[in-house]
Amino acid sequence: MASLTVPAEVPSVAEDCEQLRSAFKGWGTNEKLIISILAHRNAAQRKLIRQTYAETFGEDLLKELDRELTHDFEKLVLIWTLDPSERDAYLAKEATKRWTKSNFVLVEIACTRSPKELVLAREAYHACNKKSLEEDVAYHTTGDHRKLLVPLVSSYRYGGDEVDLRLAKAESKVLHEKISDKAYSDDEVIRILATRSKAQLNATLNHYKDEYGEDILKQLEDEDEFVALLRATIKGLVYPEHYFVEVLRDAINRRGTEEDHLSRVIATRAEVDLKTIANEYQKRDSIPLGRAIAKDTGGDYENMLVALLGQEEE
Repeated sequence: MASLTVPAEVPSVAEDCEQLRSAFKGWGTNEKLIISILAHRNAAQRKLIRQTYAETFGEDLLKELDRELTHDFEKLVLIWTLDPSERDAYLAKEATKRWTKSNFVLVEIACTRSPKELVLAREAYHACNKKSLEEDVAYHTTGDHRKLLVPLVSSYRYGGDEVDLRLAKAESKVLHEKISDKAYSDDEVIRILATRSKAQLNATLNHYKDEYGEDILKQLEDEDEFVALLRATIKGLVYPEHYFVEVLRDAINRRGTEEDHLSRVIATRAEVDLKTIANEYQKRDSIPLGRAIAKDTGGDYENMLVALLGQEEE
């Protein structure tokens, strides 16, 4: 379930634009007003606000926000205000600029989005960067990481619920043999993970557990970085809520909050399943996600996060 809350009666887009314009003028920026508008509009509404703002004032709303806001609050508001496909393209581009730990962001985009969402992200990447996502991922990665990531970001999986149980049985055997032999980057392992539908993979992994008595993830506990990437791939494809809970726990519980990871999860999931993720987080850590965020953040950044979580105080 999504956590985003949109008022039953939304002001006109012209009124939203006027209010945002007023938040940028005068002595200091009215961050509370910005949050009250942008944190309570869905993607279609935010896109219309951006278009109308540019037409009315001759200014790019994103550039205005960039000028007026600072630090983690600014980054969060900017990625939230982007259209989801633009946001994924931006996050992917940032990931290709960095070292291998950012490969997990590429896995996240490739594995937790629907087939159509991934296609839209690739199209947005192409439009923004005049290059393909596959091209940049291939250029900025090497070895087994490249071998896994390029087909993942290139994939266009079947999105339906139909499964082939005989195929699930056969491919669970293949996975078991390869993983038992520690052949983690075998072509067959990557083919199965990069091409099968999420429903088919779920059936395969269920058969794996039933047949071999252990969850596949238990057999992928090697400390190797590529194995960690494989674990993230499987979790993102089959157990996305659990995947995001782990990202949040790592972002919040470590010494010094990882604000980029926290912002990314909140901004990308608020319109999708953040309420479900928050429930899973509370089950795991026995503390509401909103309270955990409030303990580790502050100011306007905290207020924006909690607003997107749907838990701000009236």
